[in-house]
Amino acid sequence: MNDFLSSSIKQFQYYKSLGEKTFAQIPEEKLFWKCTKESNSISTIVKHIHGNMMSRWTDFLTTDGEKNWRKRDEEFDNDIKTKEELLAKWNEGWECLFSAISPLTESDLNKEIYIRNMGHSVAEAINRQLAHYPYHVGQIVFIGKMVADKNWESLSIAKGSSKEYNEEKFSKPKRKEHFTGDL
Repeated sequence: MNDFLSSSIKQFQYYKSLGEKTFAQIPEEKLFWKCTKESNSISTIVKHIHGNMMSRWTDFLTTDGEKNWRKRDEEFDNDIKTKEELLAKWNEGWECLFSAISPLTESDLNKEIYIRNMGHSVAEAINRQLAHYPYHVGQIVFIGKMVADKNWESLSIAKGSSKEYNEEKFSKPKRKEHFTGDL
């Protein structure tokens, strides 16, 4: 189970890095662009992730993950105005998450916590957020790709490079390590 905690932290770090690599590739004004009136901008998605992280991970072992001070509906108001403000919210949310899960031990994983009065083991709560945050980071990356268009630099295996990528991977001996270790 310690592998679970270590792997979870690495997965969260990986998705955080994908968002940051996307932010770096697009002009500041495009962080606030919306494809349609009903869609979300990157800044709105960041605001929502921030709100979720602050609510879920603040005192998460002792209080419900849906805090009474959270204003979820307001997270979808597109009111972040600068890249600096966006990055501050982004980093504050991730810091809250990492501060909450980094000190955990194997014995914490079966403890029961609550989200909207629904019991979850700590491991289930981590898995829940490992599904939620990558869902939104994928949206951020997709918007980034649309905005950057032909200037987009792949965050993964670039189109047409799978054969070379696999040859390089298979040229190494079999080993156990997290897939993010050589990214």
